[in-house]
Amino acid sequence: MTQASGPAARTPLMSLDEARARLLDGVDGPLGVERVACFDADGRVLAGDLVSPLQVPPQDNSSMDGYAVRCADLAAPGSCLRVTQRIPAGHSGRPIGEGEAARIFTGAPVPRGADAIVMQEDAAEIPDGAQTLVRIQQPPVPGQWIRRAGEDVARGAVVLRAGTRLGPAQLGLAASLGAAQLDVARRPRVALFSTGDELVMPGEVPPEAMPPGAIYNSNRFFLRALLHRLGCEVSDLGIVPDRRDSTIAALRSAADHHDLILTSGGVSVGEEDHVKPAVQALGSLDLWQIAMKPGKPFAHGRVRRDGGGAAHFIGLPGNPVSSFVTFVWLVRPFLLRLQGVADVDPVAMPMRADFDLPKGDRRREFLRARRNERGGLDLFPNQSSGVLTSVVWADGLIDNPPGRSIAAGDRVSFIPFQELLA
Repeated sequence: MTQASGPAARTPLMSLDEARARLLDGVDGPLGVERVACFDADGRVLAGDLVSPLQVPPQDNSSMDGYAVRCADLAAPGSCLRVTQRIPAGHSGRPIGEGEAARIFTGAPVPRGADAIVMQEDAAEIPDGAQTLVRIQQPPVPGQWIRRAGEDVARGAVVLRAGTRLGPAQLGLAASLGAAQLDVARRPRVALFSTGDELVMPGEVPPEAMPPGAIYNSNRFFLRALLHRLGCEVSDLGIVPDRRDSTIAALRSAADHHDLILTSGGVSVGEEDHVKPAVQALGSLDLWQIAMKPGKPFAHGRVRRDGGGAAHFIGLPGNPVSSFVTFVWLVRPFLLRLQGVADVDPVAMPMRADFDLPKGDRRREFLRARRNERGGLDLFPNQSSGVLTSVVWADGLIDNPPGRSIAAGDRVSFIPFQELLA
């Protein structure tokens, strides 16, 4: 007897690693290059290797305030030398001879003939008529407190690689090599809009007058802030009504002048979720169901431009925590790679769980957690994808593999928010 067929099998979800790889593979290459002043380059991405035109330090110099001496003159403790010159930073001294010392200050060039610096705490000046003597309490060793020419940077060395995100330290290094301007990747141009007739902007309707089913549009605020942190030029297109014609019109308009169109909401499979068919009408949709929690409904594709070419499209889920987590795990590396950054992976740290999670989810789960004073992690009690307070309370995410339960004392993989929000 023929058995009745059961319900249709569900389409397997795409793994997060595969989705991330496909998303990054879709980057055509870094954006164009522009030259900016070092003062204005914080957070930008270097477009070419920075090669040093000089050595740093340019010559041997003192790393201490003290006295430049010849070790051969100081065989015994308490030896005295004649102080014959004073060398401040930015000035060159004369060569020193036998029995002489030079008063020297941090950063000043070491005079020819000297082979060590005695710091001032280990020396005592003794007036002796028209001259000054200095008694050296402890004989130095050759090279003591001398910074050698080129020990920091050699001439011709690549000091910053293309694809480096520039921060305060990198800009200081570039300036130390004489770079007043730097070639950086152009900022990504991102069009941002939300979908949903239930969305209301704060300030438009007071809380006591909110109609049934309406919610304030929180996603628009944190997504815009995240985009700005990644150096994007953001066009905020507001809230698009839940209609297919409105969604198509918004996508078509946004594609012409932007590298990426980013939306939240409308990428699930409900009758009022119009983003997916609208993108397919104007271009292509590559992936949209990912085995991650929160964040399963996710869309990536391209929207054709009227003048040729296409803008990237990424659609995030509407639930705020889902939107936040999918952004930091998928959109952030995509935008960094678009600017030429090679290493886009956040650094995780193993930490002790101070909680129990009796049953893991079948999907890879990102748990909101916070470090405690005992050196472990506490778990926010409500891990729902709609509870935005969990992200505010937490200071990072636990990356928990599918199906894994957690017992107090287990080691888990924790990614601090500073790795994901910078």
